[in-house]
Amino acid sequence: MRGVIVAGGGPVGMLLAAELGRLGVPTTVVEKLAETHDEPRAGTLHARTAQSLLRRGYLPPPPRPGDPHAVVEVPFHFGGRPVLTVESPAIEGAPMINQAQSDIERFFEAQARARGVEVRRGHRITDVRDHGDRVTVTTDHGELTAEYVVGCDGARSTVREAAGITGTTHPATFAGILGLARLADPARVPGGWTQGPTGWTLINVNAAGYSRVLTHEFPEPLPERGAPVTLEELRAAASRILGRDVPMSDPVFLGRFSDFTRLADTYRRGRILLAGDAAHVHAPLGGQGLNLGLQDAINLGWKLAMVIAGTAPETLLDTYHAERHPVAEAVIENTRAQAALMRPGPEFEPLRALVADLLSTPDGNRLLSDRISGQGVRYCAGPGLDGAFLPNFVLGEQSVAELLSPGRPVLLLGSGMHGLADAAAGWKDGVDVVEHQHDLGAPAVLVRPDGYVAWAGRGAEQAIAALTTWFGPR
Repeated sequence: MRGVIVAGGGPVGMLLAAELGRLGVPTTVVEKLAETHDEPRAGTLHARTAQSLLRRGYLPPPPRPGDPHAVVEVPFHFGGRPVLTVESPAIEGAPMINQAQSDIERFFEAQARARGVEVRRGHRITDVRDHGDRVTVTTDHGELTAEYVVGCDGARSTVREAAGITGTTHPATFAGILGLARLADPARVPGGWTQGPTGWTLINVNAAGYSRVLTHEFPEPLPERGAPVTLEELRAAASRILGRDVPMSDPVFLGRFSDFTRLADTYRRGRILLAGDAAHVHAPLGGQGLNLGLQDAINLGWKLAMVIAGTAPETLLDTYHAERHPVAEAVIENTRAQAALMRPGPEFEPLRALVADLLSTPDGNRLLSDRISGQGVRYCAGPGLDGAFLPNFVLGEQSVAELLSPGRPVLLLGSGMHGLADAAAGWKDGVDVVEHQHDLGAPAVLVRPDGYVAWAGRGAEQAIAALTTWFGPR
């Protein structure tokens, strides 16, 4: 019997599989597509995703800056307007990495296969059943059995439907078209975001080849979801928004999108879990969906591995929903806010101007920058380090990211905390202990494999309680 079956081999499913394979969990990916499709979809890894992948060893260590407090800034947009600056600590590397989603998927698939994961492409899942002590997955090629199944199979998830997991939805307010086509006169087409009388365009102009064209309009009624798209429909929408004819030809991709949202009411039902678009869908504004799903995979991977290995209690899996569900709620809220700001009409201009003024302030920019980039996520409210993401400090010869790359929790002990090493000895098979001479804000810090702080303090009893809570009895 397999440890985990991952339903869906997109970037989220492949990253989860790579994580599980890396941690020694027998894993099978079941994907209906025979090969990765090159489509002009998401292509931005935001700061917290990059920081998490750095800690998991998927990105090379960044150059260490001369100033440990240096910050890297990148201009960004909110609701189509260039009113935001995303920033991150220089010790973490760039706050954004531009990479095609198909390339990201291929990279994680290669990582998964290299770690012994079985990838079954061209297999379609038809049913999933939780038997209490195992889960069976029925495909058009036969039946598979595993301890757990994770649905990473997209917005129309078969796993979610089979598990009977309901969701909270908000109807669409705009109709979007995404196309990859040749522009007849690229010099006259504005690149980037452009506002017009009926909506917005976002165009990545390529004078020598195919341009990526997105239109966002607010018609009534909205077109049916899944209705076929024609090149003429894309051309007409772009022409209405820009106020002049935008001839184009030779499309290699056409698709629809909207700001319809769905958030699963639970991410776990027994031995069935959800991640990525199977758990949450929203408007593709700010490139947040891919990042949200990848961070689901990073949060869930080490927890599943520890539970299956018996080094952590099964209740650890309940923290997955508790931690990731509110993050998805926040992303849905900000994408809905962006859609509202993008509504055409002079009556919305004062609102757009007010938001621009608020984002021109350091506090306003930081608040929204941290939400878009994921750097505002912490898994425990209140003061102190508990639940916070530990920065990539250099502790002696290794950074925090390098210490975490094996995928094990790390107990960091500052000066005078040697006695806690003895208290933690019962967890030596699952937790690394590292002594250092740096000020981390607490004398002892227990860091989870995903880089978040499980506990910070000084007392041996509190340390033992935290180790037991997260990683089971000694």
